[in-house]
Amino acid sequence: MKKISVSLVTERQRFSKLLRSCARNWLTDQGKQVHGSLLKMGYGFDMILSNDLIDLYGKCGTMEMACEVFDRMPERNVVSWTVLMCGHLRQGTPRASLLLFRRMGCSEVKPNEFTFSTNFKACGFLGIPENGMQIHGMCVRTGFEWIPVVGNSTMDMYLRCGRLKEAEKVFNEMPVRSVISWNVMIAGYALVGMGDKSLVLFLEMQKEGEMPDDFTFTSTLKACSGLGAIREGFQIHAYLITRGFPIFSQTIIAGALVDLYVKSGCLFDARLVFDHLEQKSVISWSALILGYAQEGNLMEAMDLFRQLRENNSIRVDEFVLSSMMGVFADFALVEQGKQMHCYTVKTPFGLETSVANSIVDMYLKCGLTEEAEKHFNEITKRNVVSWTVMITGYGKHGLGREAIHLFKKMQVENVEPDGVTYLALLSACSHSGLVEESEEYFSRLCEDRRIKQQVEHYACMVDLLGRAGRLKEAKKLVLNMPLKPNIGIWQTLLSACRVHGNLEMGREVGESLLRLDGNNPTNYVMMSNIYADAGCWKEFERVRESAKMQGLRKVGGCSWVEIDKEIHFFYNGDERHALTEEIHEVLKEMNRRVKEEVGYAYEVRFALRDIEEESKAESLRFHSEKLAIGLALVRGGMEKGGTMIRVFKNLRVCGDCHEFIKGLSKVLKKVFVVRDANRFHKFEDGFCSCKDYW
Repeated sequence: MKKISVSLVTERQRFSKLLRSCARNWLTDQGKQVHGSLLKMGYGFDMILSNDLIDLYGKCGTMEMACEVFDRMPERNVVSWTVLMCGHLRQGTPRASLLLFRRMGCSEVKPNEFTFSTNFKACGFLGIPENGMQIHGMCVRTGFEWIPVVGNSTMDMYLRCGRLKEAEKVFNEMPVRSVISWNVMIAGYALVGMGDKSLVLFLEMQKEGEMPDDFTFTSTLKACSGLGAIREGFQIHAYLITRGFPIFSQTIIAGALVDLYVKSGCLFDARLVFDHLEQKSVISWSALILGYAQEGNLMEAMDLFRQLRENNSIRVDEFVLSSMMGVFADFALVEQGKQMHCYTVKTPFGLETSVANSIVDMYLKCGLTEEAEKHFNEITKRNVVSWTVMITGYGKHGLGREAIHLFKKMQVENVEPDGVTYLALLSACSHSGLVEESEEYFSRLCEDRRIKQQVEHYACMVDLLGRAGRLKEAKKLVLNMPLKPNIGIWQTLLSACRVHGNLEMGREVGESLLRLDGNNPTNYVMMSNIYADAGCWKEFERVRESAKMQGLRKVGGCSWVEIDKEIHFFYNGDERHALTEEIHEVLKEMNRRVKEEVGYAYEVRFALRDIEEESKAESLRFHSEKLAIGLALVRGGMEKGGTMIRVFKNLRVCGDCHEFIKGLSKVLKKVFVVRDANRFHKFEDGFCSCKDYW
């Protein structure tokens, strides 16, 4: 009898080992086979093996199976409850973990430190401090408060929920702080944009005799990155070298260094660290690739990505695929985006929801809404991001009704919108002039206690009211909103004042804006434009002179067009292209035809004031978007019918170019699509989809 008992224990241990191995390596099918064997052998209700099965299915993403095993258990212990909560958390459903925690409270099983830690994480992910505070109270009553894993996760929860004082209180009252405790606070401050406090703590921990570890350095470098504190970043880099720290063998720290240098515009230093790495992590590759792309060096970015694909020792994961798709989306590189799409299908991560979302986003930003809809409908596991990406895209294309329809469909499918979804919906309503609908959804947002309203939500309403000419209501909303207005919301109101010619309010808002943010060239440009439109040239000169004295220059306009899989970039007045003469000739001819056939005249108020009228017209003729269109026409775009011409610009398209392209679409009977910083403009037969408000 004793031998049989030992045999059974040994067999159970063997099965437990197998299941844990499958869980570690995400071997779902093999795990299911082991599960089948357990059922046949009568081990289906064994508590320890059932716990292992729940852990396996939770880690492999098959939560339905995990819940099924849990529900069939005749007896459960604290591990049973906790591993299922961990599974929900891992699969991005933290609310399910909290519901399970509440259900556990009605059972006879008491939570342990890992149960509390898991649900603190759930509260942190959801940004629900109230639930977290209740759980914190339970920890205090049950004596778990000062167990390190509980204390650290409590701080993390408060930091993620923006409750800094509570997090600091827990940290300061901890009887014993480990390096993890310091790391949680340093990383938390960096996460909420308070990197300066991260740097202070980094110095404090060393004064108290606690040595930083890999995670400390990584978090501190991230704090430097967020602050743009390149000097402090250099100092930490030097500290690591002088202490003999093996930077180039520590991929996490090296990756943070590469990321810091990339975000600080120090690509030479980033490449230097990258080239010396013994093992290049996928994070380092993606950071450098994105750095080159953001600097406009697409050739180098593409070459690095090619090297990454050819490097068999590194698996291109969903983050890299999504990041590269994001590069093609931002630069509207249709052909390269399609090639990347084909490549992702062949990878193990091609069906990941995050990758699918980035594919949909790419097609939307390239102006291909039908392609985006097709691939959106093919996503097997749509999450809130999937729906939000599509709603955002509809908004950028001026398809507000479609955005509302999709929002309603999302709710029918029991996907809860978050703050970003509401922001996308309000923006879509604003771009389409849907005032009543926007007011309805804004009211819903304010009533939804799950979601914390942000300044950006109010900015959308200000934009909507501004578009409708309801400037007094817009200003009243800004002054009475429960949050502190940021620079962007004042800029939105100022833009509305300009569109509707309200100089009095525009002067008041503009002067306030310059006092709030006097180092931003955009504010000076907006203010000078209002004065120019009203013919107030003295005020115009005063604002412009003030900007000059501070050495401020506005960002230059840049447009690009893709022709035969090649990208051509243009700046205002650019003469570097090999076909410059041909481009100038075709634009002169188009100007003549549009002027004669539809009555177009240069909007010289969009040119510099201190040049002659003839020169103003000349400067407007060669704005970057016109040059890009000119090249497209030179390279075959003059043919009747054919494909539409797509042009992309980094800034808002100016009023003169907008009028010119409207006229050109009528004269040539051709469709032009222009994506600027605000939205898509579809020009057809003399009209624009934005209805002349953008």
